[in-house]
Amino acid sequence: MLNIEKNHKLAQYTTFKAGDTAQYFAVIKDKDDLIEAIAFSRFHKLPLTILGGGSNILFSGKVKGLVIKNEIKGIELVKETKTKVYLSAYAGENWSRFVSYAVDHHFYGLENLFLIYGTVGAAPVQNIGAYGVELKDVFYSLVAINLKTGKEKIFKADDCRFAYRSSIFKGSLKGKYFIYQVTVVLSKKPILKLGYGSIKESLEKKGIKKPNLKEVIQAISEIRNSKLPNPYVLPNAGSFFKNIEISKTAFKKLQKKYPEIPFFAVGVKIKIPAGWLIEQAGFKGKKFGPVRMYEKQALILTSEGGSSKQILKLASLVKKGVKQKFGLDLQEEVNVI
Repeated sequence: MLNIEKNHKLAQYTTFKAGDTAQYFAVIKDKDDLIEAIAFSRFHKLPLTILGGGSNILFSGKVKGLVIKNEIKGIELVKETKTKVYLSAYAGENWSRFVSYAVDHHFYGLENLFLIYGTVGAAPVQNIGAYGVELKDVFYSLVAINLKTGKEKIFKADDCRFAYRSSIFKGSLKGKYFIYQVTVVLSKKPILKLGYGSIKESLEKKGIKKPNLKEVIQAISEIRNSKLPNPYVLPNAGSFFKNIEISKTAFKKLQKKYPEIPFFAVGVKIKIPAGWLIEQAGFKGKKFGPVRMYEKQALILTSEGGSSKQILKLASLVKKGVKQKFGLDLQEEVNVI
């Protein structure tokens, strides 16, 4: 029988180490636990909130209803051809463990996404990405369970409406489905994407001209650890804001005023690094009590014992500062509940 607790503290389950309490709380280990949790919420007419690794979430106050901590884990090889494999993981599985599994078995496609904190279930919600690769590039399908009916539904890539750090599960289907299992399609052939960021440069410094998968994730690990604070050492939720995408016309106007502004072309849009905007607005390394924008990467909001209220106050100040200087609206990448 599912153990459901009242007024359970949530801060321990988030990388921010901040947050209030849940009206009701339960840890789920399998599908039966999930169905029981859904039945409980329906019977008591309570909303359901899903908590995975807690690395991209901030609880801003007491959470009404039932919060379920997803610990449904496991990795499976679903199908295999001469050139491809279909690899599946349950949503409570640690994301980097999933990537490591693929690397250990010489499956190509996930390696650039190594050391992204969180669970497999959160990956399609955010359409996580790093170093020129997004989940959508290797995504095959997912199984989701309707949080009202308990029925399963399979979502293919087109159904998910993937966009930059977004999907249908952050839009019209937000809070309506529990992502139960995710399947990706990976290559058996040695295909590596090393042209984005400093991966290639890092490998070349080591004299590695033809890297293998383990050497790639080692380089990524070193790069990430040199620039980004470990959330289990210095509480944070990774990139607090999304990079900004604007039209080419709007960008040209902005570029005239700020010729040095960095950018990346993404189809018909231009992407501007939010960290640069935050730094230019004067917030990099700036401390407000126990919270600050990280001195090595202005996109990271860190906390040393700060409350959710203090974190959100700093986020609001940063948004106002960037708006005032550049006329651009920052959007939170962190899910604020």
